[in-house]
Amino acid sequence: MGKKRMRDEACLCASFQEAFRILGRKWNGMIIQSLLVSGPLRFGELALKVADCSDRVLTARLKELQACGIVTRKTSADSALILYDLTPKGQDLRPVMEATHAWADKWCNQHDEA
Repeated sequence: MGKKRMRDEACLCASFQEAFRILGRKWNGMIIQSLLVSGPLRFGELALKVADCSDRVLTARLKELQACGIVTRKTSADSALILYDLTPKGQDLRPVMEATHAWADKWCNQHDEA
């Protein structure tokens, strides 16, 4: 029983680390939040929402999030319109993002020296 518990904890730890590897990448949180709030967006629209991110980095982050199954790139068959949207896996991050906002509102806007 002890070995199984250690394996389960190690598995959880690896999953937790993977989640933070994805979410902790610079701009990923802003990209995910923008898509949660606004729904599907064209690249230019998303670039305006994540204004300080260069187009090159935004492209790289979108490809990474696609590879992780968090973002989907939809191309319209009858036009050159490309939209980025969250997959169900990405939508499942809504409570995570809401909890992060609540934590940030409580702890990151303080001007006190703790």
